[in-house]
Amino acid sequence: MEILDWIFVVGYFAFIAVIGYQTSKRIRTVKDYNVAGEKVTISILFASLAASVLGGGASTGMAGNVYKDGYVFMFAFCAYGIASVLIGYFIAPRLKAYKGAQTVGDIMERHYGKKAKLVTGILSVGLCTGIIGGQALALGTMLKVILDIPPLVGILIGMGAVILYTSFGGVMAVIQTDVLQFVLLGVILPLSLIIGLFAVGGTDTLIAKVPDFHFTLLGNWEITTFIGLFVTFLLGEALIPPYTQRIFSSKDPETARKGYIIAGFFSFGFFFITASLGLVAYVLFPGIQTDNALPTIVKELLPVGVTGLAVAALLAVIMSTASSFLNSTTVSFMRDIYPFLSRKKTSDKQELLLGRILTVIVGIASLIFALNVPSIIAALEYSYYLWAPTVVFPLVMGIMWNFRNATVGLSSIVVGAIITLIWTFALHEPFGLSGVVPGFIANIITFFIAHSLTKNNDAGSSAIKVDKEMLENDVV
Repeated sequence: MEILDWIFVVGYFAFIAVIGYQTSKRIRTVKDYNVAGEKVTISILFASLAASVLGGGASTGMAGNVYKDGYVFMFAFCAYGIASVLIGYFIAPRLKAYKGAQTVGDIMERHYGKKAKLVTGILSVGLCTGIIGGQALALGTMLKVILDIPPLVGILIGMGAVILYTSFGGVMAVIQTDVLQFVLLGVILPLSLIIGLFAVGGTDTLIAKVPDFHFTLLGNWEITTFIGLFVTFLLGEALIPPYTQRIFSSKDPETARKGYIIAGFFSFGFFFITASLGLVAYVLFPGIQTDNALPTIVKELLPVGVTGLAVAALLAVIMSTASSFLNSTTVSFMRDIYPFLSRKKTSDKQELLLGRILTVIVGIASLIFALNVPSIIAALEYSYYLWAPTVVFPLVMGIMWNFRNATVGLSSIVVGAIITLIWTFALHEPFGLSGVVPGFIANIITFFIAHSLTKNNDAGSSAIKVDKEMLENDVV
């Protein structure tokens, strides 16, 4: 890269450091740190959600997998956008109605008891740590290909910056940097595709030089493989801690609804752009490693100045996701797990200090995970195994139909996790079907069996309308 490119990249890192420092001076309470004082508007919520969703998996991972398998991967990945729209329409406004809630564990406690809160907290921390690891791996890949920095050094630089501004500024800093990152990616990635298509010789030339199966719905995949991955992406990030945290941060239910829906629809366009960049790389750079597809385009095709902005944009979108999950890990631990480890009451000042220390610890743990998985998408898939077959269904049933039974919630979580682990690691995913699918089915079946056996012990009815008293009282 030229001097001008380096100025843009270094300037970006300096700017986010300033944001973290300035935001830290405005943090007065744990509520400010965890949910930004519940003051986030629609435009900010949309930009933050969009930037968080479109991380290493949706950028570097998307381009690399489409390079290898074609648009079939994009079609499976669109499950993310579908989930966002559905959650925005049906669930987000109801979640915002839970008074004082800041984590998924808070919601699970009000429907399934304190043990469910603890288990959900543990799963939340595991999920988020794994996904942070995926983003760290994407950072290392990006910096290695573009700047020729060793992957470990690149991971340390990128994640060091994330840990710095996240630990100081909490979710307020995360959301502010999200907006900057959203603007960068919204300009640079479409521009990169235009330049890439010009280098290829136009759309017709691209289509002629790419195998036909790259443009079909299933490509060379088996239908079971597609269904498994689609379900994994549909449920894997459904109502996960960072996105529910955005709902809790919004100023009212309508803001939560619109922000989620708009972000979901926006994601489809973004997925198409990054997927198409993968096909451009297939034509221009045959034989490269799949995860290097997008970084190689940035390094080899873009002009001086634009390259620096593109590097900043790609780093931004990955770091945005990493910071969101890092902050959520800290919040989940402090609210869902820490009270079970220590009965001592802590002041806001003490809790803020503990949260910042924990942010650093989680960041280090995610680095260790990143160095022990084969690819970015593998890191994400392993993480989703902790969430979709365990928490999603009982959480939705509680929110939408007011189920309140500790036995039902815990049993469905445990059985879903066991079946997923057996299918994935003991049976090695027969028929190419992701372990998330049988785990999720087992989770649902167990939920209803346990409900039928213990329904006389339910703490509430299954009425659709959630009343205010239920929202404010825990299950005992």
